[in-house]
Amino acid sequence: MDLCTAKHAFITGGASGLGLGMADAFLKRGINVTIADIDAEALAAVTASRGNNVRGALLDVRNREQWAKAKAEAEAACGPVDILCCNAGISPNGREFADMTLESFDIILAINLGGVVNGIFAFAADFRERGRGHIVVTSSQAGLITTVGGVGAYSVAKFGVTALGEQLRREMAPHGVGVSVLCPGYVQTNLGTNTVKIGGDVRQYSAAMPESTIGAADVGEMVADGVAQDAAYIITHKDVWRGVEKRMLGIKAACDYRLEN
Repeated sequence: MDLCTAKHAFITGGASGLGLGMADAFLKRGINVTIADIDAEALAAVTASRGNNVRGALLDVRNREQWAKAKAEAEAACGPVDILCCNAGISPNGREFADMTLESFDIILAINLGGVVNGIFAFAADFRERGRGHIVVTSSQAGLITTVGGVGAYSVAKFGVTALGEQLRREMAPHGVGVSVLCPGYVQTNLGTNTVKIGGDVRQYSAAMPESTIGAADVGEMVADGVAQDAAYIITHKDVWRGVEKRMLGIKAACDYRLEN
């Protein structure tokens, strides 16, 4: 999408972390931004510090009535949304499947996958009818490959987001609408703190997370560039392919075996 033609971006989970990085990247390009977030205090602080081109919307992405209200108010204030970033999420619970509660599993799926689905249901038909725009769905490196122990529920949600983004891209392309799947590796944010705020379960993973050399602002720039290039995937870290290739080779081996037997 030519970002010079974009006038309004709507970003969930936009009051901190990757979402705020995206907001700042679009604001820098002269695009009005609606920042949607469940944290009213953080939302007020961010919108107060970003000038007249940003507005806030209080939104729990699990709540479809709130989605409809946030969309209507955003478009009444700033016009149709050109860029939708379904980014809100919570962190893994650090538990293996045999040890986690159903409540912990449910909240991860409801926010990390269900929240994205709700955003697509709220906006996709309008994008298709207008024949323009771009949608970014935030998956994860854990939505491409399984990684360390204790992130299984998170991976289930993020693999779902990846599949949703891939299918949506196929469906929207004939109508002039782009779709990108953002697959960030580990970036230092306040995701864990935010997870606890809304009642999520956070424990230490079974492997230490590496120190990140990539920040939220860097990811925001990658997203803006990805939208401009109509990238199918936006990958933030250089070493992801090694794990993806291993997974693909395993699938290829199974396919080859079936061809031969």
